[in-house]
Amino acid sequence: MLTGFGPALWILCHGIMSGSAQRTGLAHLPLHGGRAPAWLFQRMARLAREITAAIVVDHGPQEMLRRLADPFWFQAFGCVLGYDWHSSGLTTTVCGALKAGLDRTEHDLGLFVAGGKGRTARSTPSDIEARGASLAVNPSTLIHASRMSAKVDSVALQDGYDLYHHTMFFTKSGSWTVVQQGMNTQSRYARRYHWLGDSVTDFCCEPQAAICCDSRGKAFNLVASESQRARDAITDMTHHFKPGTLKHEFERVRVLAMPRREYIAASDVNVSRIGRFLDGVQETPVQDFASLLALPGMGRRTTMAMALIADIVYGAPTSFRDPATYSFAHGGKDGYPYPVDRTLYDTSIRLLAGAVRRANISGREKGDVLSRLRPRE
Repeated sequence: MLTGFGPALWILCHGIMSGSAQRTGLAHLPLHGGRAPAWLFQRMARLAREITAAIVVDHGPQEMLRRLADPFWFQAFGCVLGYDWHSSGLTTTVCGALKAGLDRTEHDLGLFVAGGKGRTARSTPSDIEARGASLAVNPSTLIHASRMSAKVDSVALQDGYDLYHHTMFFTKSGSWTVVQQGMNTQSRYARRYHWLGDSVTDFCCEPQAAICCDSRGKAFNLVASESQRARDAITDMTHHFKPGTLKHEFERVRVLAMPRREYIAASDVNVSRIGRFLDGVQETPVQDFASLLALPGMGRRTTMAMALIADIVYGAPTSFRDPATYSFAHGGKDGYPYPVDRTLYDTSIRLLAGAVRRANISGREKGDVLSRLRPRE
């Protein structure tokens, strides 16, 4: 329940997302085993549908996308549905409940759901294409956004979390939100990424805003603003390196003194594989870093190897700044890191309580939900 929020709300964004946000949030969540029991999931799907319908009727489907892209609202939404507030399973279960709950109502609400966890995430393009007749835009635009958001968070931003969940929410007009999650098997934590399509102007330059988690480290961050020269240099390689010349350039890298900073070791680079990739790119010229990143074969190791060459040969280093920031949404019940802001807390509750009051659910069930939403003294 919402009133159970405690000091572990370190995961949430430090406020309602700003209009300029592109990727609007990230969360750290402990990995929990098991799954929601069928009796609970069925109710979650129904309540998720009714709350979504209330928001869409009052404000339109774009407003639901905006709220789903806000990690603060998303986390509160999951708690209202009755799931563990601090579990990594909240992400996959909330998205799954929405997908199940909106089934057969998508056309009426104008809000569609594609993708999911594990293998289901790979079906996102086919899920989008299946709704093609209901869209006012070419489905390929949404498919490209889905693939790029996943590619950026797994290849251009390498922060130690492997993506295993990817869900896209989209409207008839082509607006979209992506919620995806990665796992760090060593720390046993998951990190959640939120994207708001209407605010994305460049997939490859500072797509993140208000990204929050409980810790920060170093991340291979090619989408940082300070990595612009590296992105340009990597793109230039595809135009200037003739077939067979990469090995010669890399031999120069091996004999040069490496920078005095954490970076990629020369032993991490498979010269033959990178050479074959660049030779193949000659047949498919790229215009910018985003189009290069989208190519098959532009994976983690290839990207890091090209970044190493960009640093040594072109003098264009890549940023290792982790885009996550440390922040709390409401504070903690024990006063750490600061006392709970009751005004902000009650505003969050009223936001969801208003939606439930307008929802078309039974009086008893509505009363139960509203009782969970009321703040405790």
